[in-house]
Amino acid sequence: MGHIVAKDIYKQLGEKLDGSLVRMPWNDALKEMISYLYTPAEAELIVAMPYRPASLERIAHLTGIHKQKLHFMLDGMCTKGLVCDIWNEDHYEYMVSPFIVGFFEFTMMRTGPNLPQKKWAELFQAYMFGNKDFMHANFGDGQEISVMRALPHEETILKDPHVEVLDYERAETLVDAKSSFAVSLCSCRHEKHHLGERQCNVPLDTCTTMGDGAEAMIKNGLARRSSKEEMLDILARSKDMGFTLTADNVQQDVGFICHCCGCCCNLMNGIKKSGYTNILISSTFIATCSEKDCIGCGLCAKACPVDAITMQESYGAVIDGKRPKKLAVIDEALCLGCGVCALKCKPGALVLEKSSKRIIHPEDTFERAILQSLERGTLQNLLFDNPNSAAENFMRAVLGGFLKLPAVKKGLMGDKLRSRFLQTLKTVSGNQ
Repeated sequence: MGHIVAKDIYKQLGEKLDGSLVRMPWNDALKEMISYLYTPAEAELIVAMPYRPASLERIAHLTGIHKQKLHFMLDGMCTKGLVCDIWNEDHYEYMVSPFIVGFFEFTMMRTGPNLPQKKWAELFQAYMFGNKDFMHANFGDGQEISVMRALPHEETILKDPHVEVLDYERAETLVDAKSSFAVSLCSCRHEKHHLGERQCNVPLDTCTTMGDGAEAMIKNGLARRSSKEEMLDILARSKDMGFTLTADNVQQDVGFICHCCGCCCNLMNGIKKSGYTNILISSTFIATCSEKDCIGCGLCAKACPVDAITMQESYGAVIDGKRPKKLAVIDEALCLGCGVCALKCKPGALVLEKSSKRIIHPEDTFERAILQSLERGTLQNLLFDNPNSAAENFMRAVLGGFLKLPAVKKGLMGDKLRSRFLQTLKTVSGNQ
């Protein structure tokens, strides 16, 4: 890979990362962050790797690095969270870690002596929130697909035989479906801890992973093995503390559940700071308030992690004949449908009801990756994933230009064509 000019390697790395599922626009903060996290040799390897998961043999062929040396490099980068290793039936495949969920979380989950964790926290915060470049690149055009979604606290859902709660929205059901579990540091809380911005009082090890993802995290020293009992205990603690449950934004084979607070969670802070509501996808429910039962205490507004509730005077209604009564008013565009507000509502005036909003929860990781990359203009990189092929570079340029056409993107994301488009890609992928 010696043809890559050393002085340009971090710009090339930035361009490669920007072509993944999560856009990473180039600016000074990105340059400083990736220059600190990746060695030049690691950056050079990332630039030459395929966009899709690939075997050791294929990566060795594309990069020209001897398999033994390559294996050593990839294992080291998996430990650092810069590369993901994925078990595929009888062998590992390796994929460049995107930013989220990816090398941000994996970096801030690392523990051990002499790690520059405060510096990492400062670099990540500067890139995500120093300006709106990152949030705008991923959500500024009204994108509807994100990597994570809110789960409803089931006991806050309206008790009605016509209200159906699907299995993929039941936190305990997701846990029961798995046999392997891991617990690791919450990357957001760990980051805020080192920035001096953490306000919640909860142990840092609250990020829960399940299934194959748990085994990969344990293997790479990013998490400790856990049990189903501990997973359920953490869920109960999150309910008691009024945390929002969030999960992998898929319906099948959900790989993680996070336990999020409004003071630390970068996704929820992103909503509050940027106004882009789909940074964290809502559940299929929405909070509603009974005017008759609301006593105007404001506990729900204080509990809401994205400031979707305000207390407003209800003219004509009074309390004890002395003062105007205040009612909880929910901003439906912001509401996550998590039920945290209802957990704190003592008179039971708040409940979750089925939302009328159009919400897309992809069936599986394949669908999410396709739709996420389509919205962000990077689908061509998944379809033609060899960055070292002139022919594939040409095809990426042609297809990328076509997919940028607003009419094309709108049509493929629409309800009529989306399922047919995804099924076609699944068939093509299965035949490769």
